[in-house]
Amino acid sequence: MTEVVTRNYLEISSIQDLNEGNKPSEDYSVSLIEPINFQLNKFFYKKIGKNHKWVDRLSWSEEKWINYVANKNVKTYVFKNRDNLVGFFELIFHPENNETEIAYFGILEEYQNKKLGSYLLSEAIKKSFEGFVNRVWVHTCSLDHKNALRNYISRGMKVFKTETLNI
Repeated sequence: MTEVVTRNYLEISSIQDLNEGNKPSEDYSVSLIEPINFQLNKFFYKKIGKNHKWVDRLSWSEEKWINYVANKNVKTYVFKNRDNLVGFFELIFHPENNETEIAYFGILEEYQNKKLGSYLLSEAIKKSFEGFVNRVWVHTCSLDHKNALRNYISRGMKVFKTETLNI
């Protein structure tokens, strides 16, 4: 069965354009995964992605996961409520274009619809600009969380490309 999917590409060109979401409470934190831990990336990818048809990495070997997270241009951040995992985001720095891609971004199902996405996305955008880049971009599609596109736009990102896919 074919499904029509709309994919939107969004960008933000200045940290000054960020409409920051509020931190839910001091119990929440965002931190870089150091040392790298491909198992965390894989866990979030599978757990969050199962509801949004994230399938391209399901066949990755452990070696491929390790090589991916070991890339010096890939950074993974984890979002926690005290010691409990809440969500994550992966950033890929593209020095050749002086830009950062928010490659994956998500919140575990039990923490969704609690107004946490605006804060996490704000943190992802802020961390992206720490590399002194000219642009941060992301793509989202109609398979993602129902509030994803609205969240990106609310944080100050602008759609620069839309495409329709049949999957």
